[in-house]
Amino acid sequence: MPSREIIVYPKGADVLRKESVSVESVTRRVRRLVQDLKDTLTAHPHGIGLAAPQIGTHSRVVVVRLGGGPEREGEPGPPLALINPEVVEARDERRDFDGCLSLPGLYGETVRPHHLRVTGLDEAGCPFDEVFEGFDAVVVHHEIDHLNGVLFIDRVERPEDLYHVRENRNGQLVRVPLSA
Repeated sequence: MPSREIIVYPKGADVLRKESVSVESVTRRVRRLVQDLKDTLTAHPHGIGLAAPQIGTHSRVVVVRLGGGPEREGEPGPPLALINPEVVEARDERRDFDGCLSLPGLYGETVRPHHLRVTGLDEAGCPFDEVFEGFDAVVVHHEIDHLNGVLFIDRVERPEDLYHVRENRNGQLVRVPLSA
């Protein structure tokens, strides 16, 4: 299946801000959506999560690549689909890195739970009840936010928490505040 175009903010704000609807059952259309999300995420090697609204579909479907993150070495795992994900427990809120394929080049620090219990359906239509810890919880929470029309910039507490990442003269990646 082909990679789909990712909706970019602010041009696609109306699409990204719309709440998604629950999936009634895992049909051929839903399986195709899951594959499109996986293919699109795989085509963006630095991406670790993608929600259906980001490719213009308002169904409650996300894919995440667990085991990644700004401090971890190695590659995150393959895309995992979560259909109708619902947070049933969230705790251990902490500040952490946030970024989004729909806001390319923009990063920030947000407060998100680092322990998240989520229920929903897997891509085969089977129920799951899963606990995500650490940065994996951050990623899953971020993608569920997309299903509710919430972007990471909505969770930024202070303007100085937003930044770009650039390479300095020594080839090191450094944070550059938006005001710079």
